[in-house]
Amino acid sequence: MPAVTVENPLTLPRVAAPADGRQRPVLHVATAPSGFEGEGFPVRRAFAGINYQYLDPFIMMDQMGEVDYGPGEPKGTPWHPHRGFETVTYLIDGTFVHQDSHGGGGTINDGDTQWMTAGSGLLHIEAPPESLVVSGGLFHGLQLWVNLPKADKMMAPRYQDIGGGKVKLLTSADGGALLRLIAGSIDGHEGPGITHTPITMTHISLNPGAELTLPWRPDFNALAYALSGSGSAGAERRPFRMGQSVVFGNGDSITVRADDKQDTRGPNFEFVLLGGQPIREPMMHYGPFVMNTHAELAQAFEDYQAGRLGTVPADAV
Repeated sequence: MPAVTVENPLTLPRVAAPADGRQRPVLHVATAPSGFEGEGFPVRRAFAGINYQYLDPFIMMDQMGEVDYGPGEPKGTPWHPHRGFETVTYLIDGTFVHQDSHGGGGTINDGDTQWMTAGSGLLHIEAPPESLVVSGGLFHGLQLWVNLPKADKMMAPRYQDIGGGKVKLLTSADGGALLRLIAGSIDGHEGPGITHTPITMTHISLNPGAELTLPWRPDFNALAYALSGSGSAGAERRPFRMGQSVVFGNGDSITVRADDKQDTRGPNFEFVLLGGQPIREPMMHYGPFVMNTHAELAQAFEDYQAGRLGTVPADAV
């Protein structure tokens, strides 16, 4: 799980929660069910079974892989539409090619993020490059869906290519944690992602036995998802492990600990920490469309069938 790393975390800026910070309690730990997406690549549905009141403004998140493909096995998704939200694809291992009908796209590799604002609607495709299909190889990443408020749902589509080198790297006071801040802010440090809905997204590697306490905006919700390894969350040390999500309650700081021994092939406890400002509007989600009403969903399908969300480019991959 290389993503982006440094040889000596103690050279990085350090973050710390205030000593009098109010710890967020753990409300729930959920285990992600496994399934398949697109042309058949394996996913874990990270937020399945979690009440939307705790997810808002997030809609869903898939852990793609971790899978070591043989030659000819890598798979992607066919051309498909989106409207009304943003997709954030964070690639930890492997290579993916994105293209959309609005002119956005590119190749993302280890540690890169693509941030696609579907807005009023577009078609897009995500697929492994031909070289990876031929050779096979390791593939592992996340795709997060972030809702847009009603006022922004029909905005013009936008694409952000966030290379791994742009991610803000931080560490804890003792250097036991490496934080890759993709979007939002932690302790005054800003990630590169430009968001319409205010959120924070960071991938954290925590050394065995290490503890991390971070300040967290009290007006944000808070969720953690374990990518690899095992540890515990909150002052109550609620256990969670690879494939499990933690829902935190109210407060202004978050604590996560790594178990002394990690039983996965990676040396550290790897998890993603997310938070956002709830939109608190009706959310209607059906397939690739996320709107506020059933009528708006029906209109999205009608627009897609009529070709009003765009067409597949002539140079499509």
